[in-house]
Amino acid sequence: MEPKTKEKAYKQMLWISMISMTMMFAGLTSAYVVSKKREDWVGFDLPNAFYISTILIILSSITFYLAKYYIKQNKKSNTSIFLAFTLLLGLGFVYFQFQGFKYLVDVGLYFTGTQSNVSSSFLYVITLAHLFHIFAGILVLCYVLYKSLKGKYSSENSLGLELAAIFWHFVDALWIYLFLFFYFIG
Repeated sequence: MEPKTKEKAYKQMLWISMISMTMMFAGLTSAYVVSKKREDWVGFDLPNAFYISTILIILSSITFYLAKYYIKQNKKSNTSIFLAFTLLLGLGFVYFQFQGFKYLVDVGLYFTGTQSNVSSSFLYVITLAHLFHIFAGILVLCYVLYKSLKGKYSSENSLGLELAAIFWHFVDALWIYLFLFFYFIG
């Protein structure tokens, strides 16, 4: 398969999978809106840790953008440095998400069980589904960072890094959407 054909096919597969993920989250957030009309709905404030994680995920998009910028300049060490920063920021995002879950439990908002409610269960389902995609992104980041450290990417050969960047920016944008959704609708 020609390199351009291969690149086009991989990008199309990625876009199709991102569209299906978008549809899943659209369905979940639509169900959340519909469920808000229930009599047993309980309102809540977002944990402060979710604000911190949002800042970290935005910064991670910036560092991934810089990694991609530097590979186009053939500055491989800068690329690896910014990929490492992206990975650390992604791990920080995960850490603060779990700190947010801890806060929710501390204030009596549970995922399941007799003490759970519909609103907190929805919050957990939606954020955990997003975290699953973040974990996938972190695995991809580890792989891309490994290949970058081995010198496998260059300005002429950066398809894997580009695909990883598209996916990472997608999950970042998805979290920003979810955060704003919970902030204004929740």
